[in-house]
Amino acid sequence: MISVTQAMRERRSARAYLSKPVPVDTIRDIIMIARRTASSSNMQPWRLSVMAGADLDRLRGAVRQSLAANPSAEGSEYRIYAANLKDPYNRRRIKCAEDLYGTIGIARENKMARLMQFARNFDFYGAPVGMILSIDRSMEQGQWADVGMFLQSILLLAHERGLATCPQAAWAAMHETVRAHLALPAEFIVFCGVSLGFADAAHPINGLVTERASFEEIAELRGFTNADTSATKVEAIG
Repeated sequence: MISVTQAMRERRSARAYLSKPVPVDTIRDIIMIARRTASSSNMQPWRLSVMAGADLDRLRGAVRQSLAANPSAEGSEYRIYAANLKDPYNRRRIKCAEDLYGTIGIARENKMARLMQFARNFDFYGAPVGMILSIDRSMEQGQWADVGMFLQSILLLAHERGLATCPQAAWAAMHETVRAHLALPAEFIVFCGVSLGFADAAHPINGLVTERASFEEIAELRGFTNADTSATKVEAIG
């Protein structure tokens, strides 16, 4: 079994999957362990819906119908990105997109091809399992962080079991169709989707290793005796 450190170093977001099914016992095991995720005052403000087979196909079909009627989707119930995203965050976001499309040879000016690739979000990139993660809308910012930790637990536990994942904020923009399909109570906001399955290792899009900021950009060490912070070396995590 791999360590947490190894899982953090190795895990990537996969955007091409094999059709091989994922055993339901494996999924149940991942969720059972992810329940141990820390949350403020142990409130556990999340809800997870996991779909496969005919049920997942029905959601995919409903989404195709919705997009045919409204190609701009349904609009998210929450703001995924800041209205005026500043650097370095905007620069990192653009770099990630350019690197991603570059793996499959889609140039910046090919807007249609980029839109078609983005639309694959709503097919869960062909994964045999699709998840929808939601949060009680009465929660505040601290509990949204809790949901992020729950999501991270699922991603790492899946990797430990040889599975690939891709968290997808794009699903928040299909919240009406998702809510109808899942009969999701009104008090829950669709936070994101998650693709789950066995990665297609031969597909070039899965070869992307995104860059990470340097140690000095994101952290500082203070008050340490004999610590040479300028010489800190941390292995990059893709």
